[in-house]
Amino acid sequence: MNKVDSPKSGMAGDYSPLVDGKARKRSRLGFITMISICIGLVIVQGSMLSALQGVGIGGAAFVAAVIIAFILSLFNAMTFSELSLMFPHAGTLGTYTEKAIGHFPAILAVYAGYVVVGVLGIPAEMFLVDAILNELLPGLFPSMLIPFVILIALTITNVLGTDVFAKAQNFFAFILVCALITIGLTAVTGIAEPYPVLENSALTWDLEKALSVDTIGLISLAMWMFVGVEFVCPMINEVKKPERDIPRAMILSLCIMLGIYTFFIWGASKYLTPETLTGTPIPYLDYANAVFGKAGLLFATVMAIAATCSTVNTVLASVSRMLQGMAENGQSFPQLKITSKRFGTPWVAIVFMSLMVSIFMMTMSIDFIIVLVISASTSWLLAYIIAHVDVIVLRIRYPELPRPYKSPFFPVPQFLGIIGMGYVAFNNSPTPELTQQIYITAGSILLVISIIAVLWVKLYMKKGLFTPE
Repeated sequence: MNKVDSPKSGMAGDYSPLVDGKARKRSRLGFITMISICIGLVIVQGSMLSALQGVGIGGAAFVAAVIIAFILSLFNAMTFSELSLMFPHAGTLGTYTEKAIGHFPAILAVYAGYVVVGVLGIPAEMFLVDAILNELLPGLFPSMLIPFVILIALTITNVLGTDVFAKAQNFFAFILVCALITIGLTAVTGIAEPYPVLENSALTWDLEKALSVDTIGLISLAMWMFVGVEFVCPMINEVKKPERDIPRAMILSLCIMLGIYTFFIWGASKYLTPETLTGTPIPYLDYANAVFGKAGLLFATVMAIAATCSTVNTVLASVSRMLQGMAENGQSFPQLKITSKRFGTPWVAIVFMSLMVSIFMMTMSIDFIIVLVISASTSWLLAYIIAHVDVIVLRIRYPELPRPYKSPFFPVPQFLGIIGMGYVAFNNSPTPELTQQIYITAGSILLVISIIAVLWVKLYMKKGLFTPE
């Protein structure tokens, strides 16, 4: 029997993972929690910085870039919806890719696109939290103490099971969304502090000025406001109604975020000049101070902590399940598939991710890690390209397989998604001075992972690099 037809490999419609031939009993995630996962991973401090810096650089042209980035992200959501419901397995992209184009690109996509991004992205968020806490309470806590407390606490909640994870995620996402809506609406209406008299506004609806800005060049900045909704896919075996809710959760989350960001940047343009938006290291702190006065620093701190906790919680839950699924497929260390007998969670993979994050938090500085994060994010875009390729290949190779969700207008979204992700990957440097360093670092990351993946597939798995299952 071909592996793709085997019930243990996770066919469409089979959403209960098997352990020794028996379905594993798990708590089920509701639709609200799925929305919380999508929003909680996408809206991070980095995406807030991108939104504010983007409108400072491009003004109205950045709004056009945001809309284009939103459409490209819808294409990504369509692709991952089709793939995840075809092969409902915790390995996600590793599972889809091994069935489409082989084990080597599967390992490369997951480790380069998700594991590395998670391991490097979380420390960057933690450094920002530590910085803003030091602004609020200077000298009260030792450096990086609170970030380590957050990491340890969320590692424990993830190990304790889906129910605890879901409650924590819903709480963080609720606080984050309320904070962003509050600052956006307060700024747009001007009900807290009067509008300052600005020499020039970031958002001026001057058609001539808008056309003079490189809108295409701003898309790479706008993309970081939407990437990551597919992190809900590794949780598919713990979703109540995946066939209905996986596509709805990703697409609705993108629409919600588009609305939130619209008011967020619109309000910022009423209080901050383009020079402030682009010239300060933490522009959302200046934004909160301008809108709320003395309470701004406290508001910005709450917003930053909620964003970071939501991100860490989602990454630990989702990436650990990717590693678990890959271990079950033989694509990673077998220890990573060990689950808790009591809670059913992949505790070894969760602890592994937490330890890797801790190492980088202890050994890196914020200046160096930002380059690493941008470089690793390029690999994330490579993962999106591979996912689009998977859909095209699987449509051709296995047209008869059940597809609970079919990406509309195939193959237009996939081809446009490949072109869009490729463009963003080649224009991901925030400044010309960092371009060479980022490309060298990104290339080094991909090279190291590629060498390890080749050795693993050939020597451990003893399979062809591009031989699909």
